[in-house]
Amino acid sequence: MSIVVTGATGNVGRALVGLLAAAGEQVVAVARRITPADVPEGVRAVPADLADPASLRPALAGAEALFLLAAGEQPDGVLAAARESGITKVVLLSSQGVATRPEAYRHPARFEEAVAASGLDWTVLRSGGMASNVLAWAEPVRAHRTAAAPFADVALPFVAPDDVAAAAAAVLTRDGYKGATYVLTGPEATTPRQRAAAIAEAIGEPITFVEQSREQAHEQMSRFMPLPVVEGTLAILGMPTEEEQRVSPDLARLLGRPGTSFASWARRNAAAFR
Repeated sequence: MSIVVTGATGNVGRALVGLLAAAGEQVVAVARRITPADVPEGVRAVPADLADPASLRPALAGAEALFLLAAGEQPDGVLAAARESGITKVVLLSSQGVATRPEAYRHPARFEEAVAASGLDWTVLRSGGMASNVLAWAEPVRAHRTAAAPFADVALPFVAPDDVAAAAAAVLTRDGYKGATYVLTGPEATTPRQRAAAIAEAIGEPITFVEQSREQAHEQMSRFMPLPVVEGTLAILGMPTEEEQRVSPDLARLLGRPGTSFASWARRNAAAFR
Protein backbone atom coordinates (compact mmCIF):
# COMPACT_ATOMS: atom_id res chain seq x y z
CA MET A 1 0.00 0.00 0.00
CA SER A 2 1.17 3.53 -0.76
CA ILE A 3 0.57 5.84 2.20
CA VAL A 4 1.00 9.62 2.41
CA VAL A 5 2.04 10.96 5.82
CA THR A 6 1.58 14.67 6.43
CA GLY A 7 3.50 16.35 9.23
CA ALA A 8 6.25 13.83 8.53
CA THR A 9 8.97 15.73 10.41
CA GLY A 10 6.92 16.12 13.61
CA ASN A 11 7.01 13.95 16.72
CA VAL A 12 4.19 11.66 15.54
CA GLY A 13 4.78 11.88 11.80
CA ARG A 14 8.47 11.02 11.94
CA ALA A 15 7.79 7.94 14.06
CA LEU A 16 4.91 6.90 11.78
CA VAL A 17 7.06 7.16 8.66
CA GLY A 18 9.66 4.93 10.29
CA LEU A 19 7.11 2.33 11.37
CA LEU A 20 5.45 2.14 7.97
CA ALA A 21 8.75 1.98 6.09
CA ALA A 22 10.02 -0.77 8.40
CA ALA A 23 6.82 -2.72 7.69
CA GLY A 24 7.51 -2.58 3.96
CA GLU A 25 4.85 -0.03 3.02
CA GLN A 26 5.43 2.52 0.27
CA VAL A 27 5.59 5.85 2.10
CA VAL A 28 5.41 9.42 0.86
CA ALA A 29 6.52 11.82 3.60
CA VAL A 30 5.13 15.36 3.44
CA ALA A 31 6.14 18.50 5.33
CA ARG A 32 6.72 22.11 4.39
CA ARG A 33 10.51 21.96 4.20
CA ILE A 34 11.20 18.24 4.11
CA THR A 35 14.25 16.86 2.30
CA PRO A 36 15.40 13.30 1.50
CA ALA A 37 17.81 13.59 4.45
CA ASP A 38 14.79 13.74 6.79
CA VAL A 39 13.40 10.30 5.90
CA PRO A 40 14.56 6.66 5.90
CA GLU A 41 15.95 5.11 2.75
CA GLY A 42 13.19 4.19 0.32
CA VAL A 43 10.76 6.85 1.54
CA ARG A 44 9.85 9.61 -0.90
CA ALA A 45 10.01 13.12 0.59
CA VAL A 46 7.71 15.73 -0.95
CA PRO A 47 7.63 19.35 0.29
CA ALA A 48 4.03 20.58 0.50
CA ASP A 49 1.83 22.75 2.69
CA LEU A 50 -1.59 21.75 4.03
CA ALA A 51 -2.60 25.39 3.69
CA ASP A 52 -2.16 24.99 -0.08
CA PRO A 53 -4.07 21.84 -1.16
CA ALA A 54 -2.75 22.06 -4.72
CA SER A 55 0.81 21.61 -3.41
CA LEU A 56 -0.18 18.17 -2.10
CA ARG A 57 -1.12 16.70 -5.47
CA PRO A 58 2.38 15.42 -6.38
CA ALA A 59 2.47 13.55 -3.06
CA LEU A 60 -1.07 12.18 -3.34
CA ALA A 61 -0.80 10.88 -6.90
CA GLY A 62 -1.06 7.09 -6.93
CA ALA A 63 -1.43 6.72 -3.17
CA GLU A 64 -4.23 4.85 -1.44
CA ALA A 65 -4.19 6.15 2.14
CA LEU A 66 -3.56 9.47 3.86
CA PHE A 67 -2.48 10.33 7.40
CA LEU A 68 -3.75 13.85 7.95
CA LEU A 69 -3.03 16.40 10.64
CA ALA A 70 -5.70 18.87 11.70
CA ALA A 71 -3.52 21.69 10.41
CA GLY A 72 -3.99 24.48 7.89
CA GLU A 73 -7.33 26.08 7.17
CA GLN A 74 -8.68 24.15 4.19
CA PRO A 75 -9.78 20.63 5.17
CA ASP A 76 -12.30 20.48 2.33
CA GLY A 77 -9.65 21.44 -0.23
CA VAL A 78 -7.17 18.90 1.10
CA LEU A 79 -9.76 16.13 1.13
CA ALA A 80 -11.00 17.01 -2.35
CA ALA A 81 -7.43 16.77 -3.64
CA ALA A 82 -7.05 13.42 -1.89
CA ARG A 83 -10.28 12.05 -3.32
CA GLU A 84 -9.45 13.25 -6.85
CA SER A 85 -6.01 11.64 -6.58
CA GLY A 86 -7.46 8.22 -5.76
CA ILE A 87 -7.05 8.16 -1.99
CA THR A 88 -9.64 5.84 -0.44
CA LYS A 89 -8.70 5.92 3.28
CA VAL A 90 -7.91 8.86 5.56
CA VAL A 91 -6.78 8.75 9.18
CA LEU A 92 -7.06 12.09 10.96
CA LEU A 93 -4.98 13.02 14.00
CA SER A 94 -7.24 15.29 16.03
CA SER A 95 -7.53 16.32 19.67
CA GLN A 96 -9.45 14.99 22.65
CA GLY A 97 -10.46 18.61 23.20
CA VAL A 98 -12.94 18.36 20.31
CA ALA A 99 -15.20 16.40 22.66
CA THR A 100 -14.24 17.93 26.00
CA ARG A 101 -13.65 21.60 25.04
CA PRO A 102 -15.62 22.18 21.82
CA GLU A 103 -15.54 25.97 22.08
CA ALA A 104 -11.75 26.07 22.26
CA TYR A 105 -11.10 23.27 19.75
CA ARG A 106 -13.28 24.35 16.83
CA HIS A 107 -10.39 24.06 14.38
CA PRO A 108 -9.79 20.29 14.71
CA ALA A 109 -13.57 19.86 14.94
CA ARG A 110 -13.86 21.37 11.45
CA PHE A 111 -11.40 18.78 10.18
CA GLU A 112 -13.35 15.97 11.81
CA GLU A 113 -16.56 17.19 10.20
CA ALA A 114 -14.87 17.49 6.81
CA VAL A 115 -13.37 14.01 7.04
CA ALA A 116 -16.74 12.49 7.98
CA ALA A 117 -18.36 14.18 4.98
CA SER A 118 -15.53 13.40 2.55
CA GLY A 119 -16.89 10.15 1.11
CA LEU A 120 -13.62 8.43 2.05
CA ASP A 121 -13.16 5.61 4.53
CA TRP A 122 -12.17 7.56 7.63
CA THR A 123 -10.92 7.07 11.16
CA VAL A 124 -10.27 9.77 13.75
CA LEU A 125 -7.58 9.52 16.41
CA ARG A 126 -8.15 12.04 19.21
CA SER A 127 -4.94 12.49 21.13
CA GLY A 128 -4.74 13.67 24.70
CA GLY A 129 -1.76 15.72 25.85
CA MET A 130 1.51 14.35 24.52
CA ALA A 131 4.57 13.48 26.56
CA SER A 132 6.67 15.38 24.02
CA ASN A 133 5.11 18.63 25.25
CA VAL A 134 7.65 18.57 28.08
CA LEU A 135 10.46 18.96 25.55
CA ALA A 136 9.74 22.65 26.21
CA TRP A 137 11.71 21.98 29.41
CA ALA A 138 14.75 20.67 27.55
CA GLU A 139 16.68 23.94 27.32
CA PRO A 140 16.11 25.12 30.93
CA VAL A 141 16.82 21.63 32.24
CA ARG A 142 20.07 21.47 30.28
CA ALA A 143 21.09 25.00 31.24
CA HIS A 144 19.82 25.36 34.82
CA ARG A 145 18.33 22.00 35.87
CA THR A 146 14.96 23.71 36.32
CA ALA A 147 11.49 22.96 34.95
CA ALA A 148 8.51 25.33 35.23
CA ALA A 149 4.81 24.62 34.70
CA PRO A 150 1.46 25.66 36.17
CA PHE A 151 -0.88 23.43 38.18
CA ALA A 152 1.95 21.37 39.67
CA ASP A 153 -0.20 18.66 41.21
CA VAL A 154 -2.95 18.20 38.62
CA ALA A 155 -2.59 14.83 36.91
CA LEU A 156 -3.26 13.99 33.25
CA PRO A 157 -2.55 10.78 31.27
CA PHE A 158 -0.01 12.10 28.75
CA VAL A 159 0.48 9.83 25.73
CA ALA A 160 3.80 9.03 24.04
CA PRO A 161 3.97 10.24 20.41
CA ASP A 162 5.46 6.90 19.37
CA ASP A 163 2.30 5.20 20.66
CA VAL A 164 0.11 7.59 18.68
CA ALA A 165 2.19 6.75 15.61
CA ALA A 166 1.83 3.03 16.27
CA ALA A 167 -1.95 3.42 16.55
CA ALA A 168 -2.02 5.35 13.27
CA ALA A 169 0.08 2.67 11.57
CA ALA A 170 -2.33 -0.02 12.75
CA VAL A 171 -5.38 1.82 11.46
CA LEU A 172 -3.74 2.74 8.14
CA THR A 173 -2.62 -0.79 7.32
CA ARG A 174 -5.52 -2.89 8.64
CA ASP A 175 -9.24 -3.09 8.03
CA GLY A 176 -12.06 -2.75 10.53
CA TYR A 177 -11.75 0.86 11.70
CA LYS A 178 -13.99 2.66 9.21
CA GLY A 179 -16.05 5.44 10.78
CA ALA A 180 -14.52 4.98 14.24
CA THR A 181 -13.13 7.58 16.63
CA TYR A 182 -10.51 6.63 19.22
CA VAL A 183 -9.21 8.58 22.22
CA LEU A 184 -5.50 8.04 22.83
CA THR A 185 -4.00 8.57 26.28
CA GLY A 186 -1.10 7.21 28.26
CA PRO A 187 -1.53 4.32 30.74
CA GLU A 188 -1.48 6.51 33.86
CA ALA A 189 -2.08 10.10 34.92
CA THR A 190 0.97 12.06 36.09
CA THR A 191 1.40 15.60 37.43
CA PRO A 192 3.92 18.17 36.18
CA ARG A 193 5.85 17.72 39.42
CA GLN A 194 5.97 13.94 38.87
CA ARG A 195 7.03 14.38 35.25
CA ALA A 196 9.93 16.62 36.30
CA ALA A 197 10.96 13.97 38.84
CA ALA A 198 10.83 11.28 36.14
CA ILE A 199 13.13 13.34 33.92
CA ALA A 200 15.50 13.90 36.83
CA GLU A 201 15.66 10.16 37.41
CA ALA A 202 16.21 9.52 33.71
CA ILE A 203 19.20 11.87 33.51
CA GLY A 204 20.56 11.06 36.95
CA GLU A 205 20.57 14.72 38.02
CA PRO A 206 18.31 16.69 40.38
CA ILE A 207 15.84 19.10 38.76
CA THR A 208 14.22 22.00 40.58
CA PHE A 209 10.52 22.24 39.75
CA VAL A 210 9.02 25.75 39.73
CA GLU A 211 5.25 26.15 39.78
CA GLN A 212 4.12 28.96 37.50
CA SER A 213 1.04 31.06 38.07
CA ARG A 214 -1.73 30.77 35.52
CA GLU A 215 -0.87 34.27 34.33
CA GLN A 216 2.79 33.39 33.79
CA ALA A 217 1.86 30.29 31.83
CA HIS A 218 -0.68 32.24 29.76
CA GLU A 219 1.91 34.84 28.80
CA GLN A 220 4.44 32.20 27.83
CA MET A 221 2.02 30.08 25.79
CA SER A 222 0.56 33.10 24.00
CA ARG A 223 3.88 33.61 22.26
CA PHE A 224 3.32 30.57 20.03
CA MET A 225 -0.34 29.48 20.37
CA PRO A 226 -3.64 31.10 19.30
CA LEU A 227 -5.51 32.64 22.23
CA PRO A 228 -8.48 30.21 22.17
CA VAL A 229 -6.07 27.26 22.25
CA VAL A 230 -4.14 28.84 25.12
CA GLU A 231 -7.36 29.21 27.10
CA GLY A 232 -8.48 25.68 26.30
CA THR A 233 -5.10 24.20 27.14
CA LEU A 234 -4.89 26.00 30.48
CA ALA A 235 -8.41 24.86 31.32
CA ILE A 236 -7.41 21.25 30.66
CA LEU A 237 -4.17 21.58 32.61
CA GLY A 238 -5.74 23.33 35.57
CA MET A 239 -9.32 22.11 35.72
CA PRO A 240 -9.51 18.88 33.74
CA THR A 241 -12.81 17.11 33.38
CA GLU A 242 -13.24 13.55 34.56
CA GLU A 243 -12.96 12.39 30.94
CA GLU A 244 -9.69 14.28 30.42
CA GLN A 245 -8.17 12.61 33.49
CA ARG A 246 -9.43 9.14 32.57
CA VAL A 247 -7.10 6.59 31.03
CA SER A 248 -8.72 5.56 27.74
CA PRO A 249 -8.65 1.85 26.81
CA ASP A 250 -8.52 2.65 23.08
CA LEU A 251 -4.74 2.66 22.67
CA ALA A 252 -4.32 -0.75 24.26
CA ARG A 253 -7.14 -2.09 22.05
CA LEU A 254 -5.46 -0.82 18.91
CA LEU A 255 -1.94 -1.93 19.84
CA GLY A 256 -2.63 -5.08 21.84
CA ARG A 257 -0.40 -3.76 24.62
CA PRO A 258 -0.45 -1.02 27.26
CA GLY A 259 0.75 2.43 26.33
CA THR A 260 4.21 3.72 27.25
CA SER A 261 4.50 5.20 30.74
CA PHE A 262 5.84 8.72 31.09
CA ALA A 263 8.86 7.39 33.01
CA SER A 264 9.68 5.09 30.08
CA TRP A 265 9.29 7.96 27.64
CA ALA A 266 11.62 10.09 29.77
CA ARG A 267 14.29 7.39 29.82
CA ARG A 268 14.01 6.99 26.06
CA ASN A 269 14.41 10.75 25.55
CA ALA A 270 16.90 11.49 28.31
CA ALA A 271 19.50 12.79 25.86
CA ALA A 272 17.32 15.82 25.10
CA PHE A 273 17.59 16.97 28.72
CA ARG A 274 21.29 16.27 29.44
